[in-house]
Amino acid sequence: MTMFDAFLIAYIVVSAVAFVTYMPRLVGFCYAFKKPPYKKAAEKRRIGIIVPARNESNVIGDLFASIARQDYDGPFDVNVIVKDPDDPTIGLAEAIGAKVFVVPDQTCKGDALDGFFKALTPEQLKSYDAFVIVDADGVLSPSYVRELNNALEWDYDIFLTRKYMKNGLGDRDKRTVFSNNAALTWAMLDDLGNRYRTAHDIPLTMCGQGMMVRRSLVEQLGGWPYRTLTEDYELRLDSVLKGFKSMYWPYAVLYTEEAPSHRDNYNRRMRWLTGYIQCDEKYKGRIKAQAKKRGKMNKAERDCLYGIYPLALFAAGTIVTMIAGIVLAVGYAFGGTPDLMLKSIVFLIVMPFAIMYVLLLIYNILAMSASWEAFTMLSKGEKAATLLIAPFYLLEYIPIYIISFYRLKHKAKLTWEASERQHYDHAADNAGQAAAEPSEQSEQDAE
Repeated sequence: MTMFDAFLIAYIVVSAVAFVTYMPRLVGFCYAFKKPPYKKAAEKRRIGIIVPARNESNVIGDLFASIARQDYDGPFDVNVIVKDPDDPTIGLAEAIGAKVFVVPDQTCKGDALDGFFKALTPEQLKSYDAFVIVDADGVLSPSYVRELNNALEWDYDIFLTRKYMKNGLGDRDKRTVFSNNAALTWAMLDDLGNRYRTAHDIPLTMCGQGMMVRRSLVEQLGGWPYRTLTEDYELRLDSVLKGFKSMYWPYAVLYTEEAPSHRDNYNRRMRWLTGYIQCDEKYKGRIKAQAKKRGKMNKAERDCLYGIYPLALFAAGTIVTMIAGIVLAVGYAFGGTPDLMLKSIVFLIVMPFAIMYVLLLIYNILAMSASWEAFTMLSKGEKAATLLIAPFYLLEYIPIYIISFYRLKHKAKLTWEASERQHYDHAADNAGQAAAEPSEQSEQDAE
């Protein structure tokens, strides 16, 4: 057996193992194309919108305009959190009747949220049924708060809402293949992932933007104790430990701003993965200990601890095979065996990369199809370009993870870095004129 044969067989075996172990998640993709059950609220609850808005006066106007267009006739209010008492955001917030909370010692989003909750008296806290966290650069669909109230008919502690791309509400130059791929990430996490997790009572892959929590959860936590760079992922791991139940509610739509430049996209993903590693080191040992004490691992623990392993195994096997193919091709070229050189190029370099690219392309096509309404503003050319670049966008997570891991281990300074903000004209108006109002269609389906 030649080295070529050995590496080819190893690649086939590794790929087969990865495919078999990932099969349950592949089946789970079917949930993305099944409309989740819908309920109309029997009562009108009080919902607090929380907006961490440090130095966001240039972009928060569209969010305020979209809040003014809400069609929910129940009680809700807006709570804006700033760092500096002279932040221009304060005047804008007060102009729409929002409450302003100054949290001067905040160093991360978790500090801001905890400062807000700690500023409420017990009576003020009890006056709310739930709180939804919205970033200052977001835009709410007109039915957003009404749909949040509908979601509260379900017995869950945490609710994630659907995310569309705000860049599609402005001019064409507001979006690029990078912003489009960032938006495609939400479809992967929510529609291809969280719909399945909701159906199987597995804590969702969290996103702090557009996340609603019940007041009872805040009371149980005693505020907001999460301080990593990804406090939302930290909440997910803590949910596995404490049994918090979470639900994906796609009928409430929030438009998020995605960075159009590669640099800002790269930095944002670097921050995410650094935070993920922080959380893994802090929580996963405790989750393993919890499962060991019980004597068996439940599906939530298994999904949290090992859900990514099949993909990591396949990616690692493909990369090692391609490196081996390059080395063998060079060696066979100098060794005078051109047939083995050609086989190494075709079967150890080209074929593994082509298989990985095609699989990732199919994955992205499924994600875009599952959340088709989010990408209706893209032209056919934009959709094609986004999908063709998408596999490379996902593969870039590998070096980002390695660099994040290295920085964290060497105690590099970990800070929140603001990305360049985009300015829109009438984005809130455009959100209100979106072609399909999810709540209207869901009500028709419920009837």
